[in-house]
Amino acid sequence: METPQNESFRDTIGTINEEGGRAWVYPKKPSGKYYNKRKIVSYGLLIFLIAAPFIKINGNQFLLFNILERRFNIFGLPFWPQDFYLFVMSMLIGIVFIALFTVSFGRVFCGWICPQTIFMEMVFRRIEYWIDGDRNKQRKLDKQEWNAEKIRKRALKWFIFLLISFVIANVFLAYLIGSDKLIKYITGNPLDHLGTLFPLIIFTAVFYFVFAWFREQVCIIACPYGRLQSVLLDNKSIVVAYDHKRGEGENGRKKFRKNEDREALGHGDCIDCLQCVNVCPTGIDIRNGTQLECVNCTACIDECDHIMESINLPKGLIRFASEDEIEKKEKFKITARMKGYIAVLTILTGMLCGMLLLRNDVEATVLRLPGQLFEHKGENIISNVFTFKLVNKTTKDIENIKFKLRKQEGEIKMVSTAANFEVPAQGLAEGTLFIEIDKNKLKGDKNKLMIEVYSGDEMIETTTVNFLGPRSYN
Repeated sequence: METPQNESFRDTIGTINEEGGRAWVYPKKPSGKYYNKRKIVSYGLLIFLIAAPFIKINGNQFLLFNILERRFNIFGLPFWPQDFYLFVMSMLIGIVFIALFTVSFGRVFCGWICPQTIFMEMVFRRIEYWIDGDRNKQRKLDKQEWNAEKIRKRALKWFIFLLISFVIANVFLAYLIGSDKLIKYITGNPLDHLGTLFPLIIFTAVFYFVFAWFREQVCIIACPYGRLQSVLLDNKSIVVAYDHKRGEGENGRKKFRKNEDREALGHGDCIDCLQCVNVCPTGIDIRNGTQLECVNCTACIDECDHIMESINLPKGLIRFASEDEIEKKEKFKITARMKGYIAVLTILTGMLCGMLLLRNDVEATVLRLPGQLFEHKGENIISNVFTFKLVNKTTKDIENIKFKLRKQEGEIKMVSTAANFEVPAQGLAEGTLFIEIDKNKLKGDKNKLMIEVYSGDEMIETTTVNFLGPRSYN
């Protein structure tokens, strides 16, 4: 997209002043069509984010990421470390989807879906507008001395920020340790759960630091997605863009004067009111072109449309558009690059669906006892000892578990475990077993056996083991 000849603005970021210090951003309170839509999306996502760890499906928490206990629930389905391949596949799908979405629509995810932006713009900034006022009042309040008014407003704002940060930290913990355990800790004596209390305090401090001080710096400095954007965007990507051809005209911008024929004078529709700059939450001038700081929040679109409407000029001076649309009047179309991403995404999604369909409710692992070979029992019986582990991924106990050999004559004997035992819901059962086979039924010193796992008369899993026997010298 065409940019000004002087691109010195790219040498620094909008939140750093000439001395290298923090340039605080005081965005004007946004309003308009896109902002109203963002509020609907944001508050819907906030409700989901807060409610998800407290929703149960078949006794399973809707979303759970308990790393310490290695328990994970995705949309109410329990996953275990044995399902790590599904997690890897899901991450690959997520990365490809983000790449496809960015190539097509820029950084819209950041402005509309990212939790950082939603909490910052729809919760903390709205509280700030309520207590401190709009842009000019906030600037004035920051510059004035610490009188009773400033102390009162600062204390109230910081207390509310701290309280909300504490709530966010609790919700975050609910995702990590489980909502049931969190509620138990909350209703109990905090001193009995210091191992959870200290992380809660740390999370609260981190969230408070981010939303009360670091703020938009997360999107500009800390988030790698902004850097990724510059690699993925091209001339056909739809982004929040300033129509410089219409806005600059032949003789550039000019302040608005009533009853002046701007077209005859060769001036563009941009009246240099700076409202698009004042409303930007990251403090950039969208008229300079696409910048990594832009999160596509559309606040500048709403503000510019309002100005255009007030001076009887067409809306859309700032709008969702691609460089080719502004330069060549080309409409959006799916490119070969996008088709490639779509093909890869479709293949990966199909593979994940197949893996989910083939995923068993019970995971069986049977391994040879370390250091053991085989043992003779009687004249012809060869015995091998194995350890087994059964993981129950369901919310119901699985009873009457027994093992059988498939297509192999022999006997499985349990050690210190009942012949028919059970695996508790979302738990595991471990033990030791012997496999005894007549050596005349063996085919050499190494034999691959298939073990079937039954619950009653229903086969629920199969696994393979290597059975060792005496070497034949015939």
